[in-house]
Amino acid sequence: MCIQRATLNELDSLTELFDLYRLFYKQESNLEGARAFLKERLVKEESVVFIAYDENSPVGFVQLYPSFSSVSMKQSWILNDLYVKKSARNNGFAEKLIKMVINFAEETDAKGILLETGKENIPAQRLYEKIGFIRDSNYYYYFSV
Repeated sequence: MCIQRATLNELDSLTELFDLYRLFYKQESNLEGARAFLKERLVKEESVVFIAYDENSPVGFVQLYPSFSSVSMKQSWILNDLYVKKSARNNGFAEKLIKMVINFAEETDAKGILLETGKENIPAQRLYEKIGFIRDSNYYYYFSV
């Protein structure tokens, strides 16, 4: 198992994984759009992506977006995307990717990491809580289009 920070050199592998991730969330396949989206994020340094390999085969990724806390005057990270190929699940890849993110947050002196998951995604909730994430019960989150 190898996890590394993705660069444009990993764009092809990352594009495939990102498209599978979107399919998991019931979106239509769009390799060209996925590639363009990821390339723009990486070139503009708008996100940080770590990619996991099993031997030389890409099997998963995690994508972070920066955010900031005015109150604490510190940067934080939003763990927006986490995906492991079905064939590689239950082998520790998701846990290793999240631990890589935690180390990265510590290295960047971030306030913390925020993530969200669906109420029905019990396996993900168990994993996050096992690693030390705490479900927030103090705040309501709102969204508008």
